[in-house]
Amino acid sequence: MRIRAAVLEEFGKPLNVTDVDLDEPRAGEVLVRLVACGVCHTDLYTASGVDPSGYAPTVLGHEGAGVVERIGPGVTSLAVGDHVVTLFAPQCRECEHCRSGRTNLCLAIREQQNQGYLPDGTTRLSRDGEPIRHFMGTSTFAEYTVMPEIALAKVRPDAPLEAACLFACGLSTGLGAAMYTAQVREAATCVVFGAGMVGLGAVAGCRLQGAERIICVDLSEERLAMATAQGATDVWQAGPDIVQRIQQETRGFGADYTFEATGLVKVMQQAVEAARMGWGLCTVAGVAGKGETLDVIPRWLIQGRRIAGSSFGGVRGRDQVPQLIDRYMAGEIDVDAFISHRITLAEVNRGFELMEAQDGIRSVIQFG
Repeated sequence: MRIRAAVLEEFGKPLNVTDVDLDEPRAGEVLVRLVACGVCHTDLYTASGVDPSGYAPTVLGHEGAGVVERIGPGVTSLAVGDHVVTLFAPQCRECEHCRSGRTNLCLAIREQQNQGYLPDGTTRLSRDGEPIRHFMGTSTFAEYTVMPEIALAKVRPDAPLEAACLFACGLSTGLGAAMYTAQVREAATCVVFGAGMVGLGAVAGCRLQGAERIICVDLSEERLAMATAQGATDVWQAGPDIVQRIQQETRGFGADYTFEATGLVKVMQQAVEAARMGWGLCTVAGVAGKGETLDVIPRWLIQGRRIAGSSFGGVRGRDQVPQLIDRYMAGEIDVDAFISHRITLAEVNRGFELMEAQDGIRSVIQFG
């Protein structure tokens, strides 16, 4: 079938919204009609050429939600008409990692997905007979996409898909960092560095876990106001003295849990140093730039502080994304506040411009 899609032709250049060909789903695959898709920093990160694992040409986009149009042979968990959220982090439920219960990093299709291919090592996207690779196994900057069954979370049909799409990446990453990776304890003191989508999600996750004090740190007054609405009890301007202030506010110990959601290694260092002596846990959810390293003084670790990385918030997509959306539908998570701009696929490059200008939290592509 012929579809419109946003193709990354060359790093550092605007995406090309053009016609491409999409083949039918094969065994274990599903054709999804996209209804909404968030424009995420990871898409911009790859388009810029900074991502060392990036490739082109590819159809970008991974924060999608839509409706199943067709299923390939062997698909059993989904049917035509199901509403789904796309998962760049699949869940096969059968590999060593999935069965361990200790990680959400499924191994089933990881190698092929990282190279831009579907599980059989080929693509469904092409143009003039030349293959176009799939981005993060999703490629949701398109009217339709073909994805593996194990990379789609079936969600309740009454959930608005423009809100549900945010659970495909940014919002789940933040929520999960607090709920699943750190497993914040009730009455804890938490500090969240960064009030973008991931940071605000972490604030909401800390609130849902019953944290007593939630401090959010950012440079933007507007974003800090949003953090208050998501459950932050304190909002502070970022600065070089922030660790000292956190220690002063916690009797010299530091916070029980800290979360880094900026991708800046200097902020990661602050998050480590702000964690409580004895049992403080720093969860890093931000993605640093190519070649950057985090310097940690060993004494901070010897004193009992720990550092955890969190990919997709530790969320097991097929099982837990539907649960998070249930909590949104129950009124426990204010998702609508995150949608700052609604754009068309043709305006996808404007979505990048708004992100770079830090104008709003999330631009969402609406497909007619």
